[in-house]
Amino acid sequence: MTINAKQLEFILDNTPASQNIMLMGKHGIGKSRILEDYFSKKGQKVVILFLGQMADPSDLIGLPEKNEEIGKTDFMLPYWFPTDGKPIVLFLDELNRARPEVLQTIMDLTLNRKLAGKSLPDGSRIISAVNNGNEYQLTDLDPALVSRFNIYEFAPSVEDWINWAKTSGIDERVISFISENPEYLDSFENGEAENLERTPDRRSWERVSEITRNFSEITFELKPLVSGIIGSEATSVFFEYAKNEKELSVKQVLTSDFAFIEPELREMDISRITQLNNSVFKYLESFSENCSEVDVKKISENLNKYFDLLPLLSKEYMMHFISLCSAQVYPKTLVFITECCGSLYKKILDSINN
Repeated sequence: MTINAKQLEFILDNTPASQNIMLMGKHGIGKSRILEDYFSKKGQKVVILFLGQMADPSDLIGLPEKNEEIGKTDFMLPYWFPTDGKPIVLFLDELNRARPEVLQTIMDLTLNRKLAGKSLPDGSRIISAVNNGNEYQLTDLDPALVSRFNIYEFAPSVEDWINWAKTSGIDERVISFISENPEYLDSFENGEAENLERTPDRRSWERVSEITRNFSEITFELKPLVSGIIGSEATSVFFEYAKNEKELSVKQVLTSDFAFIEPELREMDISRITQLNNSVFKYLESFSENCSEVDVKKISENLNKYFDLLPLLSKEYMMHFISLCSAQVYPKTLVFITECCGSLYKKILDSINN
């Protein structure tokens, strides 16, 4: 079963610290960030170890030394090992990228909470993350090691990311773009892509935001820079959106005073109206579950006015809007229209019948 961020929080709330958790998922979806944020709010320290970067077990358990008191070999505590007796959250990232000899060291740690004979403080928990997919160079995990984890496939939703982005200083233009084009948030499949061909992910959009928020306008000069972060295809769509955003956005259409934006709508050509129709459905598909009652009322009013305007401009515009009312493509938007915009739904049915 695939879980989102809200379900992950429920799992973390209700899983005893003695039980280990493994999260499977694509790269760049924010596994470590979500865990850090969650446990930091609870005042718990998170220690992240990138196992794929460890050359041998000593990177994990520390270097051997002679214990003068007992005359035997001991291990120096690694830099991360807690010495204050307070429990930690040990996040083993890239578990299935680790060398086999490093994985052997993990066995005792995951079963007995011990590392080279030294125990983690009571209450410490262990969480691991692995990438899954044929596109990764991975190490096969021992079934005995896998059995020591509760395993969940983690795929945070677009709404999860948008809610996080709004409170994390992400450029509003990036948030708006993803709201209307959610298919560009995560890496999309491309069987013919080369290994070094960039595709977007949540981590890369954060890097884009770090750059674009320093500019009042997203200009052509930024295009090569952004392309190296999210790839050429996503960059082209993002810059086209940014250019149109300066004219009129779907958010303005659905939430502003319609009387002020109607004159601009009347000046749009067929390509812009078509794009706006698509954006309306994408926007509602992402936000229909998170709207307040005030949002629902305003969006419903503007959606009705927008639909009424379309046939006055061209019947083609209206028919294109109606063609998007598909339960297969936009199921949440269709539910929103039928439940929250009853008068609009009746107009659509009447238009189809006529």
